[in-house]
Amino acid sequence: MLTTTPTLDHLYNLFPDSPDRPTIAVEVPAHEVPEPYHRLLVHTHHMTVTVEEFYRAPVDVRVLSSRRAGNEYARKILLSTRPAGRVVQFGLVRINLGVCPATVRNEIVEGKTPLGRLLIRHDMLRRIEPIAFLRVALPTEMASWFNTAPGTTTFGRLGVIYTGDCPAVEVLEILAPVVGE
Repeated sequence: MLTTTPTLDHLYNLFPDSPDRPTIAVEVPAHEVPEPYHRLLVHTHHMTVTVEEFYRAPVDVRVLSSRRAGNEYARKILLSTRPAGRVVQFGLVRINLGVCPATVRNEIVEGKTPLGRLLIRHDMLRRIEPIAFLRVALPTEMASWFNTAPGTTTFGRLGVIYTGDCPAVEVLEILAPVVGE
């Protein structure tokens, strides 16, 4: 059952013993999220669109792990710029497939297109509500994806995507550290 107040623990419980789970993630108020992370996170837009605009490149999705139980589908993903392949975001989502038309459901599970792009392309009613902003010390595995040192600080957010009044997606999004962009 999806919630309207997902937490890091709540979402990572879907993938127990994940080596990429941050051990240090501190909630911070939106006004304390520094630039450029503030403009990348503190908004009500899809992160797919936001990171594509910031990096001036389309992004591809790579599904690291997924699980499905009935209409509940969860996955951990990376978004990478095209064509360079630079990993710019980690995501962990839980999706209620029951609110999606069959074509959207099939494309989500197929895992070839970023979720934001799918929802936009299929014009699904959507409202994005950030719930919390996080300052994260990167664990070793996540740091390796971002090509940086373990313990490096970055930022992320927790949120809910609605279709109408129904929560359809719980999401954790952690950005690659931004240096000299």
